[in-house]
Amino acid sequence: MSTDRRTFIKLSAAAGGAIALSSTPLAAAANRSEATRDDSAPEKASAPLNMLILGGTGFTGPEQVDYALARGHKVTLFNRNRTRPDMFKGKVDQLIGDLGADTSALKGKKFDVVLDNPTTFPFWVRNAAQYLEGNVGHYIFISTLSVYPDNSHPNVDESDGTTPMPEGVDPYTLVREHAGQYYGALKTFSEQEVAKHYAKAFTIVRPGLIVGPLDRSDRFTYWPARIDRGGEVLAPGTPNDPSQFIDSRDLAEFMVRLAENKVLGTFNAMGPAKPTTMAEVLYGIKAVTTAGASFTWVPADFLASQQVRGWRHMPIWLPPEGRTAGFLRRSNAKALAAGLTFRPLAVTAKDTLDWHKTRPEAERTATLQGAIAGIPPEKEAEVLAAWKAKT
Repeated sequence: MSTDRRTFIKLSAAAGGAIALSSTPLAAAANRSEATRDDSAPEKASAPLNMLILGGTGFTGPEQVDYALARGHKVTLFNRNRTRPDMFKGKVDQLIGDLGADTSALKGKKFDVVLDNPTTFPFWVRNAAQYLEGNVGHYIFISTLSVYPDNSHPNVDESDGTTPMPEGVDPYTLVREHAGQYYGALKTFSEQEVAKHYAKAFTIVRPGLIVGPLDRSDRFTYWPARIDRGGEVLAPGTPNDPSQFIDSRDLAEFMVRLAENKVLGTFNAMGPAKPTTMAEVLYGIKAVTTAGASFTWVPADFLASQQVRGWRHMPIWLPPEGRTAGFLRRSNAKALAAGLTFRPLAVTAKDTLDWHKTRPEAERTATLQGAIAGIPPEKEAEVLAAWKAKT
């Protein structure tokens, strides 16, 4: 996505969201996720950086590139050049390599800052570090809230314990097939690897659910797509159940600002600025559509009895009690103090829906079928009917 294209999407979505919001009494709910931010074109940074972005053409990476270039930084990408190949050709320097194998293209290069987006496995950090260690002024690593093993308490900050690698498991030998099973532990160990190689200047950023245009996980996209289809929508739990997520553009801009100010430390990068609820999210999404969807709230225990699972079938939601009580209630106070800001939910919802409508028909159909995340229409109707019969 070019900078011009990105600016156009942002402005048109904001206008569309404002029109939709002006006609609904739920405008306050839709705007609840907004924090103070400046949506005008970025000014040039006072001190341009020589920036290396690992990855850069997937989901959050393109937004980092756009924002970094707009701020006047020199950008180099290191990737396999397979995902959206030559996406920024002529705008950035391109190094071809593979974090899991050959990183020799990094040999002899020096950078003010590195943004590490794709790393899941500790040996990826090690492979890059054989050339980057001692040649980087600041290393910023995207980790995850999944490093925290205990999610039973809300509002816990970055000092909470992280997930150790199970005894007897060598993290350097694990491959992609193990990513799901050991995800939290692998990210924890990767954080430790970063600290080992870049001890003088590193930053760890721990987002949870990243949302927005280009996200093919459907873990947020399902809701704009489903609500835009209209009709009776199965809504999970209660309207007051919590939710947390971050727009990929807000995450990208936060990381670039951390780089510009050389802010060190560890940050839970989640939004919005104030706690939000599922009702605020779903009605906020509805406000940028014209389909007239209605919501039927079905309690968590009944959903469980119908084999409807949070996160998988009901994206951006988990039962707000027991072992998941704090997962969508992590403290982001430290990140807010470091300058994390958020665009309005209306903008995120509108941009995501607009992007979704540009996807191939097969992908759009899969989203509404809940193929990746979300609930298939037949199952949704079945659960709604069962709930009504019970009540």
